[in-house]
Amino acid sequence: MNELKFVTAGQPICNGSAGYENAFNILEKLKLDGLELEFVHGVRMTAQNRELVKKCAAEKNMVLTAHGPYYINLNSKEEEKIEASITRVLDTARIGSELGAYSITFHAAFYMGMPQDAVYKKVEESMARVCATLAEEGNTIWVRPETTGKGTQWGNLEEIVKLSKTFEQVLPCVDFSHLHARTNGKYNTYDEFCAIFDHIAKELGSNAIENFHAHIAGIEYGEKGEKKHLMLKESDMNYKDLMKAFKEFGVKGVVVCESPIMEEDAVLLKEYYQSL
Repeated sequence: MNELKFVTAGQPICNGSAGYENAFNILEKLKLDGLELEFVHGVRMTAQNRELVKKCAAEKNMVLTAHGPYYINLNSKEEEKIEASITRVLDTARIGSELGAYSITFHAAFYMGMPQDAVYKKVEESMARVCATLAEEGNTIWVRPETTGKGTQWGNLEEIVKLSKTFEQVLPCVDFSHLHARTNGKYNTYDEFCAIFDHIAKELGSNAIENFHAHIAGIEYGEKGEKKHLMLKESDMNYKDLMKAFKEFGVKGVVVCESPIMEEDAVLLKEYYQSL
């Protein structure tokens, strides 16, 4: 990626049910750079929509990413649920590759009351299978476990970075709002944001900084972490210093805005970033 792109998490809210073609027209008018396909309940998309999305993104030179279903738990106590989770990750990667997407992301696992190192091992075993299958299929899309917003969910920054060191095709998706929420208010200063980029650069190299995938929104949180997404200006999310840190480290890739007014906040982020 040769620059930092700003996209929405799904079709713009104001698009309603008007469909993908109109969604891309709205994004173009707002001078945004694309969207993340949200496969919340399953990787389902009609052949007609696949063609349409691929065509619109290519014609408008827009970037696509994809978010896997929420029913993924690579640490389930039931083997069939692990198998189904691996399939959901693979299906997200397959449709992402078909549409020319930049990368895919997903919430990988829950701790289920188990020790962190045991959970890591199980996630690692599943990711080995995912990467091996994608290699067999010639699918080179970036596969990105996402930093998660609650202490019950596997996926703090160190775990995601460690997994990314193990597999060539794996890089982090850093959800800055989730990191802020799961630590009950940390990761919200310029120095803390810089420390995240510094850690990733040191552990994974400049390639990870030049091929970044981030999620940002305002967020409500408590002792147990994430509660819900908020509009940036109605939250304590320090997006201005975060944009300064992006600029300072020369980060390139995709910033996905997940705010309840995502297209407005994506424009807010992009305009502030470009003003620096």
